[in-house]
Amino acid sequence: MLITERQSKIAELIQKEGSVQVETLADQLGVSAMTIRRDLEKLDYAGIVERCYGGAVAKKEVIYAEKQVHNKREKEVLAKRALQFIKDRAVIFLDAGTTIYEIARLVMDMKDLLVVTNDLEIAQLLKNGEPEVMLCGGYIQKSTGSMLGNYAMNMIADFRFDIGFFGAATIDEEMQVLTPTIDKAFFKKQTVSQCQESYLVVDESKFAKKAMIRINQLSDYTGVITNHYLTETGRANIIHVPTKE
Repeated sequence: MLITERQSKIAELIQKEGSVQVETLADQLGVSAMTIRRDLEKLDYAGIVERCYGGAVAKKEVIYAEKQVHNKREKEVLAKRALQFIKDRAVIFLDAGTTIYEIARLVMDMKDLLVVTNDLEIAQLLKNGEPEVMLCGGYIQKSTGSMLGNYAMNMIADFRFDIGFFGAATIDEEMQVLTPTIDKAFFKKQTVSQCQESYLVVDESKFAKKAMIRINQLSDYTGVITNHYLTETGRANIIHVPTKE
């Protein structure tokens, strides 16, 4: 087995089990414990798993409350730019996440909109606003307030959206959009394809990082709204929004 294949297998096992011991991985993959430790160090450095005593655990999502206060001003500025793409009587998809939550705050008073979301916090916010709101069913990822899984995907499969706004956990050096959550990757990939226009809205802190699961790449979106300066765009349409005073 090649090194990359072995490390990919290790990442899959840890994601599935939640945590795995070094000796268990060594037995399953037929290599030494020292080899497994080196693999885990590389996966930890790449941000794919987290090392712990005797093994590793799956990389966890940052909880919603922590995300809300991180780079809040930047998220508000990016949300204002995203608002300019929304037309009257649009059917909008709002992805789960605190950057997209700032867009939801801005559409609170807009009439003749239908907003579909898989974010409990966004649905709760818009419950008291002017747009019509539809919340996807499914299981709740409690750390992020996201509705995910087969029920959410089946419910949304027949929808077609005028426009969708999406967040991201990480974007790597190859312009790939990544997440540590398998169900989230499937859901996001499907929903982007159902939007006539789709915009990734991400601040600079999301770039040059790693996660285990690939969703898509920047060029799969109509545009990428960000305050990050990119020298290599991978043919993506970058809408740069300065956020520094």
